[in-house]
Amino acid sequence: MTLGPLVPTKAFFTTGIGRHKNKLQAFELALRAAGIEKQNLVYVSSIFPPNCEMITLEQAREHLFPGQITFCVMARNQTNEKGRLVGSAVGMAFPASKEHYGYISEHTAFGEDEKEMGDFAEDLASTMLATTLGVDFNPETAYDERREVYLMSGKIIDSASAPCATHGQAGMWTTTVSAVVFLF
Repeated sequence: MTLGPLVPTKAFFTTGIGRHKNKLQAFELALRAAGIEKQNLVYVSSIFPPNCEMITLEQAREHLFPGQITFCVMARNQTNEKGRLVGSAVGMAFPASKEHYGYISEHTAFGEDEKEMGDFAEDLASTMLATTLGVDFNPETAYDERREVYLMSGKIIDSASAPCATHGQAGMWTTTVSAVVFLF
């Protein structure tokens, strides 16, 4: 039996927050909140496949089965410090042509809110895609200025992110997860 290329046809963003006195259980609860706790997750790197369709978590539920090997790009962060702002984000840059691949980035941080995390993740993904597409830009300019260059190039059509941030609680581990999950 010969298998062809294993290229996902659908993908979705999801996020979750979990809290528990045990670190591993906090992660499990974050996966539950994200709706992917029943999957056997395999972490992959940063390429959004050509012709891949973005769907919602609700649309994806019919394609998710307990024990299923499920590929994802995930950012995960944890703290056990009371009041510490903890977060994770995945960002994606979509090419103008669906025939071309896009980029996904992961970002974790302490002390950044969701907007900061999402913007950084989108900027990182857009920068990676722009460099492979030959878009000329100044990496020292602000993200908003670079984003305009990306869009005006006609090679990058959009970017999106799924940030997740919260504050740690006393006596508890707090876990954030942000993921792009792939389906076939």
